Amino acid sequence: MVQVSKAPSATWRHPVWATAQKSCVGTALGNGKLWFTTGKGIVTEVFYPRIDIPQIRDLGFIIADGQGFWQELKTLPEPQLELDDPRIPLPVIRHHHERFDFTLKICTDPERDVLLLDFRLAGDAALRPYLLCSARLGEDAENNRGWVGDWEGRPVLWAEQGPFGLALACRNVDGYPALERCSVGEVGSSDLWQDFHQNGRMQWEYQEAGPGELALASCLPRQGTLALGLGTSKEAAATNAWSSLAEGFASRAADYSTGWHAWHQRHPTPRNFASKLPAAANALYVRSANVLKVHEDRTFPGALVASLSIPWGEASGSRGGYHLVWSRDLVESAGALVALGAMTEARQVLTYLISTQQADGHWLQNQWLGGKPFWQGVQLDETGFPVLLASLLRQYKALNDVAVTDMITRALHFIVHEGPVTGQDRWEEDGGVNPFTLAVAIAALVEGADFLGGKASDCALMLADYWNSRLEEWTFVRGTDLAERFQVPGYYVRITPADVLVQDGAKNEWVLIKNRAHDPHLPACEQVANDFLQLVRYGLRRADDPYIVASVKVMDGVLKTDTPSGPVWHRYNGDGYGEHADGSPFDGTGIGRGWPLLVGERGHYALAAGEDALPYINAMVAMTGKGGLLPEQVWDAAAIPENGLFPGHPSGSAMPLVWAHGEFVKLCHSAVQGTPIDRPANTWKRYQGKVPKIDYRLWRLRQRSRQLLAGQELRVLLQAPFTLRWGINGWQSVQDTDSEDWGLGHVAFLPVQKLSAGESVQFTIHWRTSGDWQGEDFHIDIIGGAA
Repeated sequence: MVQVSKAPSATWRHPVWATAQKSCVGTALGNGKLWFTTGKGIVTEVFYPRIDIPQIRDLGFIIADGQGFWQELKTLPEPQLELDDPRIPLPVIRHHHERFDFTLKICTDPERDVLLLDFRLAGDAALRPYLLCSARLGEDAENNRGWVGDWEGRPVLWAEQGPFGLALACRNVDGYPALERCSVGEVGSSDLWQDFHQNGRMQWEYQEAGPGELALASCLPRQGTLALGLGTSKEAAATNAWSSLAEGFASRAADYSTGWHAWHQRHPTPRNFASKLPAAANALYVRSANVLKVHEDRTFPGALVASLSIPWGEASGSRGGYHLVWSRDLVESAGALVALGAMTEARQVLTYLISTQQADGHWLQNQWLGGKPFWQGVQLDETGFPVLLASLLRQYKALNDVAVTDMITRALHFIVHEGPVTGQDRWEEDGGVNPFTLAVAIAALVEGADFLGGKASDCALMLADYWNSRLEEWTFVRGTDLAERFQVPGYYVRITPADVLVQDGAKNEWVLIKNRAHDPHLPACEQVANDFLQLVRYGLRRADDPYIVASVKVMDGVLKTDTPSGPVWHRYNGDGYGEHADGSPFDGTGIGRGWPLLVGERGHYALAAGEDALPYINAMVAMTGKGGLLPEQVWDAAAIPENGLFPGHPSGSAMPLVWAHGEFVKLCHSAVQGTPIDRPANTWKRYQGKVPKIDYRLWRLRQRSRQLLAGQELRVLLQAPFTLRWGINGWQSVQDTDSEDWGLGHVAFLPVQKLSAGESVQFTIHWRTSGDWQGEDFHIDIIGGAA
């Protein structure tokens, strides 16, 4: 064979390199650190400062004899996973084949940006392990460069793009350098997998490759330690890697374990959990605490990504995956940190959120760890959640000296003037008026009001009460086919179009389901979700409220699926976010599956209704993967063994989902104490599950009331100073009323309580700052019935 220094460029991509969390021995993907997950449910970490992008696509092994036999480890049956101490994420992975056993111990250096893999091959003496690793440095996954190199007399595999460097090095059991034959290639063309696929053995030894999507490869000794180092250059990465190797795996693992032991000693499992929760639930509780901590960044304390994984990574080319920060997921996880007693970490979440708040008060849909935008939709609940976290910390006397008033003022200002409509619901699909989002926004207004005081507080509470009183008008439907089917008067819908605020009939409008190949054209009134449960959890409605009880009956009838692991709920009827019927991965369309996260939310409702939450805790435990992690979704149809899909067990979606682990932690605490651990205290105190009684009607440009109940006051809330020119019964008795500054907005009060049914009010708006008129006249009828 003629040896070529430069690897041929890729002309096509083999599916083996379109892999991620589920299908490789190890996947290293992350932002701000190198993430490593075994793909079968054990997670560890290594920190990497100042990088907001994934560093490698995957890392795996081939076992071969050089005579034509080769076996890629990830295609074997699931390996055996062990943890010597369940509190320490230090996994041992054992792969078995009739010709060999291959054992991996995985650790991260607590002092350096290095991932260590201690490996041992036993069995047929003719066999050797081979490393293959797909580099993914920088924001452009397809513009990496790679080399077979030498660092101070030691062989090394290098990759680099811009200021980011990666180095792979190996030592044998005696401490000597142990990378043997090495090669770098273009993924899908000249990588090691293609070499074995075409030649049955390693024949290519290319010395450099790229720019492109690269794979690094080497023959390894039968026993040794592999180090994957990262740095601001390939040389810095090599220095990190060899420093860790020089200390040895056992030393690094001991220091790593010491750090974890210390953390758990500071945050022990409550003593009464052992007697009140099953052993399996206690084990998942500890594992969930680890998951929360593992997903926390160190360069940006308080930033937790949503998951180490890419959902359906084997079919996804996503650069972001779930290695991003969502403020909603972040605060949901921070609530679990508070429950754990990890107040320092929860405060860091809050300060991180304060630092990444946008100028107008909202948070980005999601972002890289350093705050750089990824998707930029607007979700109103993501603006409310940080306010709730500030209040929760103060409730637990753990806010300390964190300055929150400016953040809260800006957030509430955004909520006041953008709500009650959200650009996207919490599932990031449709805009409109959504019960979950409204529950968060109302609670944020109430909790935030307590920080502000004065007229700003009055404004927040006025709007919170008003929105709370209109919940059923906007999001509850009656007399539908579904209501008749379940013999209930009505139910809360998934979401209603924004024009429900200004016109009748909006609930009958079509709401697009965006992840279906063929949209079922369901109107809003026929789409059901469990989002309304947040009204109970936050104290806006009682668990036994007739509207809630009816909605639960419909929700359970439409969205629940019973599995061998227990009941599980879908996000909403018609959902397409999940595998296809044949088990093939979600590819932009599919069929929605059950979410363990929603089992936890249903368990919180059961608790509020005076029922036992333990069946829901047990169901979540049963839905974990073989490594003990909670997935985003579980399979809820007939088993498809060839795709690894079994009812009640993880699908190919994200695993772990940090939000799901946070929900499990909170459900355990809620079940033991008897009330939701994250229930906003001021909101509960104000409403206690009852609809507030108000004696005014609120008018806004976004929310143009056309009727006013006789005896009510009319209040106009706008963003800037204004004067109302108004009259009654066809512009009679015209007068001007100036607005007052209420901190979060400007309010004018029209004393029309003495008007009778059949009369009317007319007004127009003069903007005092600009001197302009709104250019519209508005009309409100006084009625005698319900407004």
